[in-house]
Amino acid sequence: MSDLAKEINKRRTFAIISHPDAGKTTLTEKFLLYGGQINLAGSVKGKATARHAVSDWMDIEKERGISVTSSVLQFEFDGCCINILDTPGHQDFSEDTYRTLMAADSAVMVIDGAKGVEPQTRKLFRVCGRRGIPVFTFINKMDRDARDTFDLLDEIEKELGIATCPVNWPIGSGKEFKGVYDRKNRNIVEFADTQKGTKEGTETVISLDDEAASVAAIGEEARKQLLSEIELLDGASEEFDQEKVNAGKLSPVFFGSALTNFGVEIFLHNFLQMTSSPLPRKADTGVIDPVDKGFSAFVFKIQANMNKAHRDRVAFMRICSGKFTAGMDVFHVQGGKNVRLMQPQQMMAEERHVVSEAYAGDIIGVFDPGIYSIGDTLCTPGDKFKYAGIPTFAPEHFARVRQVDTMKRKQFVKGIEQIAQEGAIQIFQEENYGMEEIIVGVVGVLQFEVLQYRLKNEYNVEIKLDQLPYEFIRWIADRDIDLDTITGTSDMKKVRDLKGRPLLLFVNSWSIGMTLDRNEGLVLEEYSENEA
Repeated sequence: MSDLAKEINKRRTFAIISHPDAGKTTLTEKFLLYGGQINLAGSVKGKATARHAVSDWMDIEKERGISVTSSVLQFEFDGCCINILDTPGHQDFSEDTYRTLMAADSAVMVIDGAKGVEPQTRKLFRVCGRRGIPVFTFINKMDRDARDTFDLLDEIEKELGIATCPVNWPIGSGKEFKGVYDRKNRNIVEFADTQKGTKEGTETVISLDDEAASVAAIGEEARKQLLSEIELLDGASEEFDQEKVNAGKLSPVFFGSALTNFGVEIFLHNFLQMTSSPLPRKADTGVIDPVDKGFSAFVFKIQANMNKAHRDRVAFMRICSGKFTAGMDVFHVQGGKNVRLMQPQQMMAEERHVVSEAYAGDIIGVFDPGIYSIGDTLCTPGDKFKYAGIPTFAPEHFARVRQVDTMKRKQFVKGIEQIAQEGAIQIFQEENYGMEEIIVGVVGVLQFEVLQYRLKNEYNVEIKLDQLPYEFIRWIADRDIDLDTITGTSDMKKVRDLKGRPLLLFVNSWSIGMTLDRNEGLVLEEYSENEA
């Protein structure tokens, strides 16, 4: 095996998804403890005073205690090079999560043992389902009172439409949580409430077949119940099938407590064996093999002002094939010219380090002078292929935006355009008004608050937002259409996006049907691919 193939085969790139408060950020931090990246949960290594979650880097995230952007975290563990894409849990920031899932090879779904499948989990899972992403389930907070385990599995299967295969099984929950049963090895891993924030804890392994030792560990009643549950489980649950896991049709399930750090290492070891190294990806010329092809990547995220001192803009790209070396020239497909990838870096939340090389599966950030868009493909000069675009999801909330100080027009336009290019918000211009009248569309209303906060703190511009009644948006398939020729309804507004593409906004869903009836041949689309 070549050195290139060895490096690529070491890579594991996955996203962590969950409903808010299911414990996703806590689980991410425990992974980093095992990778040696931090030595105390809630702090960057060597900065014991910085007690915010490592993966939350934006000021507003630290103030509000929520993740609003995706972070990229890399560490080595068990002979693998792991890239974690930590995503926002809050539904108002799901657009960022959708894009991040495009860059992942698998997803870890964190579920609260007391709450089960929650609305945001369903939404995110549907995105995984559309892409056929392998999903691994970690049922968290077993140290608190949880729902019946069989009910939880049943709910996952019914709500998400995926079969489940428990790799381990919880013994009680809450105050009665005794540990987990390892189905493959028939062992009980006894729970000990380890010191929060450490990875050192006592995990005693006892064979279930050793009656005396297992009774001493978990008690006779708990052992009896466990035996009857195992019998039921062995007869009713799906058997582990790696091919079904790879196809996204079977989810291996693990139980534990991220807060007390129980079951996390067991999960990590198993997960790394069950998930795959980077796989071939589809492009417009066919399937691109990660090892046999030269360098290629696509941009899935753009973030401005990650470093206030430098006012910079970073384009995050997922490397899909080959090897990256610092300062290399690549072909920017959408731009139609060769570019040099400058200031390549990898992230540990806001901590960055310059990278000299990276491989398929890795995520790197490069300096963006304003030429990249989400969905852009970069490849070795001489190659000309394009990866599939990343869908732009329809906003559900709209507001007209006005700056308070009209003298700051230049900063206002620059700020709002840069934030829009990151994909967090979408900007629309009313037909015949240009940038004089700006309408902002967002997936969740909290994005309006983030927009106000960032414009004030990063661009020194205060804005006023007037909420608009529109709830539905449709892209017009014919990009060259004259909007004046469209006969609509009284609640319809004609707008264009930043790339000049024509769209229609509606207050009511029935207006969409009426507009189609009144304009023969008009084709409306619910979402748009990010394209040049």
